[in-house]
Amino acid sequence: MLIRPAQETDWEALSALFASARAFMRQCGNPHQWGDNYPDREIILKDIQRGVGYVCTEDGEILAYFALPVGPDPTYAYIDGAWLNDRPYGALHRVASSGKVRGMADVIIRWAFERTGNLRGDTHALNLPMQRAFERNGFVYCGTIWVEDATPRKAYQKQA
Repeated sequence: MLIRPAQETDWEALSALFASARAFMRQCGNPHQWGDNYPDREIILKDIQRGVGYVCTEDGEILAYFALPVGPDPTYAYIDGAWLNDRPYGALHRVASSGKVRGMADVIIRWAFERTGNLRGDTHALNLPMQRAFERNGFVYCGTIWVEDATPRKAYQKQA
């Protein structure tokens, strides 16, 4: 498994990957977190330009995508609850898998944690697969945050 920075030329494969991830979310009872078109090309290109978008590949095929910005995340400035610490952290966003290889969230979380040592993430209350991935990988539920569209998300953190 190779994890590398995403490139603009990955968009076609990523578009199909996100469509698959949205279908999986709907199938699991979570139709609203990503709706019909999140994340769109503009969001992914912004991740790529900022150097925070990554793809997981095997034999040249893109199997997953995630964003890993490091530093203060405005979404996490207020929490109804409490973060485990106030040290610098990475934040997992837009974790998506094609579904072709099981356990991609675990691969992504391990890789991200190895690089940051302090990792935060959030997910919709209906996104049970992502909640289980956080918990399975040693994250602690910290409370509720609100994303840009003012909807709540369950917030998690893992520290070294």
